Amino acid sequence: MFYVYILLSLTDYKFYIGFTQDVAKRVKEHNSGKVPSTQPRRPFEIVYYEAHLSQEDAQRRERYFKTSKGKTTLKQILKDSLENIRRTSGKHFIGG
Repeated sequence: MFYVYILLSLTDYKFYIGFTQDVAKRVKEHNSGKVPSTQPRRPFEIVYYEAHLSQEDAQRRERYFKTSKGKTTLKQILKDSLENIRRTSGKHFIGG
């Protein structure tokens, strides 16, 4: 299986979108600072993931979520979850 995953930075409240074959391992890598591009934005919380049978499908979905339309779709899918995070953290969700 191939997974598209969405992380929310608890530092800047923006999304990080990626794909992997092992979601738990990849989230640990992000949170431990092993991924240079996300190191300054730690910690992260996983807010969404999807499973795909093919790598190509997962990568296509990842590319879509990185577009403006894809981010709008994500915010709609995660509307209640993001509102709960906003309420409990006291911070305004930016997304992106």
